[in-house]
Amino acid sequence: MMLGQHRLYDIPFCICYFIPMDRHSITPFASYDRTLLCLFLVFLALLRFQIRPKLFCGRCGSLMFGESGVSHTGKAHYYYKCAAAKKRKSCTKKTVRKQWLEDLVVNETMKLIQDDAVIDSLVAAVMELQNRESTSLPLYEKQLRETETGIQNMLNAIQAGILTSSTKERLEALEAQKKDLEVKIAEEKLANPVMKEEFVRFWLHRFRKLDLSQKKQRQALIDTFINAIYLYDDKVLITFNYKEGTETVSFSEATEAAAKEKSSDMDCLGAPHKQR
Repeated sequence: MMLGQHRLYDIPFCICYFIPMDRHSITPFASYDRTLLCLFLVFLALLRFQIRPKLFCGRCGSLMFGESGVSHTGKAHYYYKCAAAKKRKSCTKKTVRKQWLEDLVVNETMKLIQDDAVIDSLVAAVMELQNRESTSLPLYEKQLRETETGIQNMLNAIQAGILTSSTKERLEALEAQKKDLEVKIAEEKLANPVMKEEFVRFWLHRFRKLDLSQKKQRQALIDTFINAIYLYDDKVLITFNYKEGTETVSFSEATEAAAKEKSSDMDCLGAPHKQR
């Protein structure tokens, strides 16, 4: 980035500012103070690019990162730009104003959360995905119910006067099987906690109370709710998390989802569960 005759280098953890010290182009200290102040404001803005780690180009799938510039009036401007468009010039995606995009993402997400029909759909989708992931637990629970029924039948037979060595052995075997299944169910629940529908609904409703004018609350909405954002020329695809430990939705998955909803400007896609 050029600021007059000065160049600003972006490095992940710092900003390097090169000032030419040629004796024919000495700038008054007052101008340097003003320039350094602008750079300090730019640095603060880089720390506040709220959706930077989650924003991807809809054209090529590259990460979009924060970029800034200072006009001749000294006013700082902030954008999101495709990494491929800047580094390799292989993507034609244009820069997008930071505040406009962040406001769009946050406000549209909040609109969805405020819609009861959307909440119902999200809760149903979460429960379906959760049941699809957990294959062992339903099986163990079914076996436990069958075992408990067998134990009750054996007790009924004993009360009816049917008591043999075989009856006793069978009852002991069923009791041992019941304990084993209870241990397996407990271990499965610890390894893969199951969220109840009421909890999922409560978890979604609590976002309705966020104050979007507060930066921390905006960031909380983004960090806990949004998985990835794919920015196209004519739409924004937002993918949502439904539990911790999810992986970022891939570009191919996002492209496939976007192709299915050509008429929508704001699409939603649940995040896949992280593979073990």
